[in-house]
Amino acid sequence: MKTKRSEELFERAKRSIPGGVNSPVRAFKAVGGTPRFIRKGEGSKIFDEDGNEYLDFVCSWGPLLFGHNPPFVKEAIARALERGSSFGAPVDLEIEMAELIKSLVPSIELVRMTNSGTEALMSAVRLARGFTGRNKIIKFEGCYHGHADSFLIKAGSGAASFGVPTSPGVPPGVAADTLAAKYNDITSVERLFDENKGKIAAVVIEPVAGNMGVIPAKKDFLSVLKNICEREGALLIFDEVITGFRLAPGGAQQLYSIEPDLSCFGKIIGGGLPVGAFGGKREIMEKISPLGPVYQAGTLSGNPLAMAAGTAALKKIAENPSIYDELENKAARLENKLKNNLKKLGLGFRVNRVGSMFCLFFLESEPLSFEDVSKCDVELYAKYFRESLNRGVCLPPSQFETSFVSLALSDEDIDFAAEVNYESLKRIFEQ
Repeated sequence: MKTKRSEELFERAKRSIPGGVNSPVRAFKAVGGTPRFIRKGEGSKIFDEDGNEYLDFVCSWGPLLFGHNPPFVKEAIARALERGSSFGAPVDLEIEMAELIKSLVPSIELVRMTNSGTEALMSAVRLARGFTGRNKIIKFEGCYHGHADSFLIKAGSGAASFGVPTSPGVPPGVAADTLAAKYNDITSVERLFDENKGKIAAVVIEPVAGNMGVIPAKKDFLSVLKNICEREGALLIFDEVITGFRLAPGGAQQLYSIEPDLSCFGKIIGGGLPVGAFGGKREIMEKISPLGPVYQAGTLSGNPLAMAAGTAALKKIAENPSIYDELENKAARLENKLKNNLKKLGLGFRVNRVGSMFCLFFLESEPLSFEDVSKCDVELYAKYFRESLNRGVCLPPSQFETSFVSLALSDEDIDFAAEVNYESLKRIFEQ
């Protein structure tokens, strides 16, 4: 497989962009080799600057539910662009987007648009603090909620200790207000509430963890979490930036039958363009400026191009919710083939899947938390990634990221992906 053009572009990029990339995982540091510079995408495929074709399971890290470049999204963007690209003033598409989100997600009574999932989470936490008058939040180790200071925290010597920064530049005072619990471990949550009575504003969680592979919440974990928050007067915030409109029309909260106090969205609601949103109960959202004292703003929030693309995607979902049955069938077929390959090769590695999110863990025991996932053989994953890429299948360049199935994936694509999976694993273990 030729990579000369990508290599040249990467060297050029490193002279002007830190590490040559605008988001760290794109640099391939975890898997080795040269990142591919993509020229175009179409349907289930992407094509790089060297002319190589790949079956894509990254899907722009989740937004591309309908695959690359769907005609109905392109047409919506073109129509919006005829009117102008940005105004910094209200447009009708913002209302349509808000109404669609409310119609699909029953827990949302008011919603505010942002430019990214990171902004949505940062704003939701500020709102929770303003609403409750408390400062501390609980997050779960291994859950990524964007790069705002409050979220770049890991657990200390134990899951119930105060957080410490995982990035230079995060003030210790900020870290001290972020408590880290263990995913799927309700005891660690109870302990933090006991040790911080009346001080916790919110619990923030990915209802299906998508930033340590794919780790679903255990049965009843989220409902117990909701009960604890209600008992303690803290808000429950669902980070549905990945899961929102991917796992069901109403996201993971529909799947689990849990209504959080606040929800954060991104990815799919932009139809492939930059976007974010947070929303929830009216009494909470009315604390946001200009109705209330909690300030949040953004020059490009509700950008008409992003609203056009996202509205087109959400309309498709609202008009045809059976697409989730189609996604389930595609993803289940792929999962079964991957598991059969592992069985044929005598390998005990795990395949975790929830709806159209899946991950092959190079780990033989069931992962339930970041502590479990940290035991994966990342060197084996790196070899597997490179073997797959060289055979024309694009997977996330990290063991700790999620792969995605899109509606553009055909039966032939699934067969091809399964064949590449088998041949890649076979070659690794024959070496």
